[in-house]
Amino acid sequence: MRVALYVHCYFPDHFYGTESYTRTVARELKALGHEPVVVTATFPGEPAQGALVERDSFDDIPVIRIDRNVHPNAAVRDTFHLPALRFIHERILRDIRPDIVHVCHLINHTTALLEVTGRLGLPTVATFTDFFGFCFNNKLDAADGSLCAGPDADRANCIACAFFPGGKDKGAVQGLLRAVVPPVVARVPRLAPADWRGTIAALKERPGHLAAAYGAYAGALTPTRFMLESYRRSDIRVPLDLCRFGIDIDRAPKPERSAGPLRLGFIGQLAPHKGLHLLLDAMTSAPAGAFSLDIYGDERMDPAYAAEVRAASAGLQVAFRGTFPVERMAAVLAEIDVLVIPSVWVENSPLILLQALATHTPVLVSDVEGMSEFVENGVNGFTFTKGSVKALYGRLEAFARDPGLARTLSAGTRYDRTSRHMVEDVVAFYDRARQGRASA
Repeated sequence: MRVALYVHCYFPDHFYGTESYTRTVARELKALGHEPVVVTATFPGEPAQGALVERDSFDDIPVIRIDRNVHPNAAVRDTFHLPALRFIHERILRDIRPDIVHVCHLINHTTALLEVTGRLGLPTVATFTDFFGFCFNNKLDAADGSLCAGPDADRANCIACAFFPGGKDKGAVQGLLRAVVPPVVARVPRLAPADWRGTIAALKERPGHLAAAYGAYAGALTPTRFMLESYRRSDIRVPLDLCRFGIDIDRAPKPERSAGPLRLGFIGQLAPHKGLHLLLDAMTSAPAGAFSLDIYGDERMDPAYAAEVRAASAGLQVAFRGTFPVERMAAVLAEIDVLVIPSVWVENSPLILLQALATHTPVLVSDVEGMSEFVENGVNGFTFTKGSVKALYGRLEAFARDPGLARTLSAGTRYDRTSRHMVEDVVAFYDRARQGRASA
């Protein structure tokens, strides 16, 4: 089976969750005797390619890259529907001649891709790794930082996200404007400043446009039950299957270690939505010498935030370790007693969480459903109230009181699903989709 895997960006320069998922699917498809081709893009603003469409390979798998610098987003509408991309997608797909198209993320390709696959009669499926299909910011975060239920009838909450973001930290005036202005301009757009009106029109159009365009999907996979149920509650009517991510990693037991501080670990983007600042705040209240923290992440991604967390780590037993090749993941996790994921947005089965569980590393995570459904309190880790330094410190305090707790939890921490398991399920899903039998 020839499979066109569409993803917004890809290795070697982009290597986070969705890109890693796409890479895994491609590699396992090839190992199973199929013919994957990855179609990706260069973001507008990144160094331009030599041509609009370039071909190379990664992991000995063909990769086709579209240079979005040639067709950048001129307005919000272009982020979800850019007709100028139709001819590019058609040219690529006629060249690949896939048996099925698997969209791992639609950003950078837009619904122009689905128009083309529909016109060409190509069976098309998706994996939903975030809430792009019905959420303007993809994260299901309301403008005030609360969990969003999706676009309201007038799209006022989407307008709030566009013009009044920043959560509760922006102050009372911002909060008042956020509460008052979006409902008014949503109902009467002419009352908005002239330079807002195009964005307001696009935000009002976006949910309906995407819901209609997603009708091209024969089915979609979600990695968490929370995401599956969130899409089912939206206006998007796509047959959905739950398909947990698979993890390939050394699953050897934790090595014995000498006495000393409990070794906490943070691995991920150094960005505010990942919540590292909360962990550092909680550590300042801990008994001296109780914890050390190794931080793995790229400080160049958000230099201002990196400087903020470096300042917050002063006086604590904290080391900034930079990044490391994914091949070293098991070795890095072997040196961590508890992995902390203090995210303040709705994570969706982050691979680092599953990698920790697979390596018998207990976890301490925010109680967002995309993570909490993998954690059994007191068995493989603990959850704590999202955004609460007090709740996070309470969990850390339990480890400080019981130095053997991490080792006890390690014995009950596991995740057995592999990439081969996952992709065998994906191939079965392809077969059902091609036969028109995707699950409802």
